[in-house]
Amino acid sequence: MQPTVLDQYASLYREFRWHVPDSFNIAQACCTRWANDPSRASDIAIHYESESGQTATLSYAELQAEANRLSNVLRRLGVQCGDRVALILPQRPEVAIALMACFQIGAIAMPLSILFGPDALEYRLQNSESVIAIVEQSCQPSIDAIRAQCPALQQIVLVDDAFAHTAPADTGGGANTSNDSDTSDNIDTPPLLHWHSAMAQASSSFAAVDTAASDPAILIYTSGTTGAPKGALLPQAALIGNLTGFVASQNWFPQEHDVFWSPADWAWTGGLMDALLPALYFGKPIVGYRGRFSAETAFQLLEKYAVTNTFLFPTALKIMMKTVAAPRDQYDLKLRAIMSAGEAVGDAVFNWCQSALGVTVNEMFGQTEMNYIVGNSAGQWPAKPGSMGRPYPGHRVAVIDDDGAIVAPGVTGEVALNRLDIQGDPDPIFFLGYWKNPQATSAKYTGDWCRTGDLASMDDDGYLWYQGRADDMFKAAGYRIGPSEIENCLVKHPAVANAAVVPKPDRERGNLVKAFVVLTAGVQGDAQLIKELQAHVRGKLAPYEYPKEIEFIDALPMTTTGKLQRRVLRLLEQERAQSES
Repeated sequence: MQPTVLDQYASLYREFRWHVPDSFNIAQACCTRWANDPSRASDIAIHYESESGQTATLSYAELQAEANRLSNVLRRLGVQCGDRVALILPQRPEVAIALMACFQIGAIAMPLSILFGPDALEYRLQNSESVIAIVEQSCQPSIDAIRAQCPALQQIVLVDDAFAHTAPADTGGGANTSNDSDTSDNIDTPPLLHWHSAMAQASSSFAAVDTAASDPAILIYTSGTTGAPKGALLPQAALIGNLTGFVASQNWFPQEHDVFWSPADWAWTGGLMDALLPALYFGKPIVGYRGRFSAETAFQLLEKYAVTNTFLFPTALKIMMKTVAAPRDQYDLKLRAIMSAGEAVGDAVFNWCQSALGVTVNEMFGQTEMNYIVGNSAGQWPAKPGSMGRPYPGHRVAVIDDDGAIVAPGVTGEVALNRLDIQGDPDPIFFLGYWKNPQATSAKYTGDWCRTGDLASMDDDGYLWYQGRADDMFKAAGYRIGPSEIENCLVKHPAVANAAVVPKPDRERGNLVKAFVVLTAGVQGDAQLIKELQAHVRGKLAPYEYPKEIEFIDALPMTTTGKLQRRVLRLLEQERAQSES
């Protein structure tokens, strides 16, 4: 049973005001101010663990000293304000070090997933005209294969597989307190520069540049589900814009003993803006894990580091729910807040989080261009299972039609965010635009409304109900079908680990509802199970929603951020239909 929650939403939303300074730098806010505070400098910024068993910790003072060294290395390599620096690294301390180094020299950090193949890397490096790439050793073959096609790329900084602190050099404490930036000529600059050798020669003092809140800081490429990937350019102030949602979705973060962990890749908005940077902004420790996700590993990390706050994709929660039904019987957990985003959680997972973990999951909605705009906050306003939540304070969100008019409650339309909040002040969460693509930037807006491409309806209480991506909706036998509800229903069956619903082309009905199903361990898929699953859905949803066809599959296609790629399965069905015609 959901606990009774006093609804404080109206006053929180109505009374909130943005206070964005003219000058703002993410590195100063997330690291330097803590490193320069004697009472906080030794606080842990990052706990690190790898799948191979390596562990390490990095204090805020140590993070600052390492960032200063790398800033000096990048300056010696000729990096200037506004230059793009690619970070092709997994979840490891060097990501935080490189981000802080880029921000405090005014460069634009471009995080990239280590799962990208040569073609994906080549497009992004070419399009961004990145001048430096900081690359984990495991990714070197992909970079070697494309480097000749990336003429702007001047230098590769290679990071060894194992993390190691740079030996203390010349400052004692590592805080950014000196104007004695390293201008020596003793850093070797061959085409391939090794991180540790370069850092060992660099000073740990650096004078950071002053940046405006509106200056560019981060370039993140969207997944490219429609057309080529687009680079969303985020300003320094975008972090400020994320904070109301982060604080609320993490049940009023920070509190005294808060520790954060998320498997979300720090190369993506979810891991970067929903985990790493806000945790550091509030001076709290975050756990970085270099390894594959599994339910067992997730619970072990939560227990070992006494994690209180987390961001877990619905897919991850489903895996954990199916693998360990009663986790508190096996693990000593300190969790007090779970945020989830990327797909609808569904009431099966929602109820499991409450009963098995003792935490009401806070769903959140956002995207790279304007992140953390809608969600819940258990304890501040009641969650409605299956709802995306309400607009977070500081964000004016509405459901609009094709012409940009706000639709009536209960009517499906496109979720959009206004440039101005309800006070008439500019919302700092917005991206600056798509990199070298003004046409796409312009197309993103209808007047002052920035469109998300996601469909939802809003009820009379201001809660949004996700209906899917505009291109995920389809019609079957004249009925409009949203896949999320059917998928959630299938997952409630004990035989189903995960499911994806797409249209199957049909000459008579236009489309049939088809489900791709991943079975739980030890379950065999057969004709009898198909009938059982169809009856399961038919008994809980509308008759036209049950899957007329079910195909068992070993794994669903997912993006590197853990989002389901229904488009891949939809195209597969289209190709099959064409081959049969």
